[in-house]
Amino acid sequence: MTTFVDRVELHVVAGNGGHGCASVHREKFKPLGGPDGGDGGRGGSVTLVVDRDVTTLLDYHFHPHRKATNGKPGGGGNRTGAHGQDLVLPVPDGTVVLDRKGEVLADLVGEGTTFVAGEGGRGGLGNAALASPRRKAPGFALLGEPGEEREIVLELKTVADVALVGYPSAGKSSLISVLSAARPKIADYPFTTLVPNLGVVTAGETVYTVADVPGLIPGASEGKGLGLEFLRHVERCSVLVHVLDCATLEPDRDPVTDLDVIERELAQYGGLDGRPRLVVLNKTDIPDGQDLAEMVRPELQARGLAVFEISAVSRKGLRELSFALAELVAQARAAVPAETATRVVIRPRAVNDAGFTVTSDGEGFFRVRGEKPERWVRQTDFTNDEAVGYLGDRLNRLGVETELIKAGAREGDGVAIGSDDDAVVFDFEPSMTGGAEMLGRRGEDHRIAETRPAAQRRRDREARRNDSAQREFEEFRPFD
Repeated sequence: MTTFVDRVELHVVAGNGGHGCASVHREKFKPLGGPDGGDGGRGGSVTLVVDRDVTTLLDYHFHPHRKATNGKPGGGGNRTGAHGQDLVLPVPDGTVVLDRKGEVLADLVGEGTTFVAGEGGRGGLGNAALASPRRKAPGFALLGEPGEEREIVLELKTVADVALVGYPSAGKSSLISVLSAARPKIADYPFTTLVPNLGVVTAGETVYTVADVPGLIPGASEGKGLGLEFLRHVERCSVLVHVLDCATLEPDRDPVTDLDVIERELAQYGGLDGRPRLVVLNKTDIPDGQDLAEMVRPELQARGLAVFEISAVSRKGLRELSFALAELVAQARAAVPAETATRVVIRPRAVNDAGFTVTSDGEGFFRVRGEKPERWVRQTDFTNDEAVGYLGDRLNRLGVETELIKAGAREGDGVAIGSDDDAVVFDFEPSMTGGAEMLGRRGEDHRIAETRPAAQRRRDREARRNDSAQREFEEFRPFD
């Protein structure tokens, strides 16, 4: 059964925003008292949060589909719909978020670090919010936006100070078990360690963590063995420790050759050139192992490497090794600049940036892309003519029609707003300068007497009386 997972594909869906409400206030002696439709609620977002109590991505391996709740629609009486509940997903410290193309979206390090993986959709405005002096009684409301849907990849990179690397059965698990309180599985066959093990070591006043990375073999950076699965756990470590087996029974292996092979794999993986290194010659409690350690020690020191002869069984040389690692860790921590206040980088939009683009395929078809036009299209109820007219007004104010004409669009050409998957296509009509001209005095419902000034109401009554008197005079005047 799988107990440790450090890479998963996660499908997240944020909640949809609730639709706005188109409603007219009604009460006794005031049947049409003005628009009072409330806004829809915001959809819930999907957020990743670093939790120190979570150490694996196992839960997302078995349940890769996560969805937040939708916002509720608005109601009459200016009632706003309830917001959808945000979905918070705890992840281990050191989780990297990538998209399907492998581009890093976020690097989550530190307790409480958050990343919004899916943004909840905005709630649609009700007709009360859409009312204005020129549009006093809107007969429509905006639809809620759909929530963001994403396919992301979560990769766990162990956060540790020291990484133990080496061939399978070189003694890494034994070493971490005697340096710390960790109790990894130890056996005399290769690939005993199937998951990274973490241990906490105290040397004087320095406390640091050690990661036991599963065994590497030639070709690990290309996917052989278990190396490719766990090389990512070496990336965050400040110090690399080569654990070399001085008692191997394989005829084509020796400590120097093992070191060269592992270094070659680390170089091919990349990004680890500047890390300080130590060499540990393990299993020197065996006579042949001690002799081999004495033979290779001068050559390793000639390469500028600090060499320690140890035995995880007899605990020989462990104290010296732990303090040497503590010194390197302290130097690495001191080299990291002190944390500064978070800076917010503001990148204002260019003066000539219209917020949308118009492209042509050269055959009379044009496509409009931009955050505002595409969002407005998603919020429009195309079964309501007044809502369509309102969309036309917004697009014209933004300058979409002007840019289409500049791009060569003519009457009858096809225009699509949005991507290929969810675009809205219509025929271009440049003579229609706005939805108001198409629908007349849109939004001024004369059934609602309160929306007109008192003087206008008096003039209307007088005009009706005059019309009635004129009709009576024409009907009853004597014939000539």
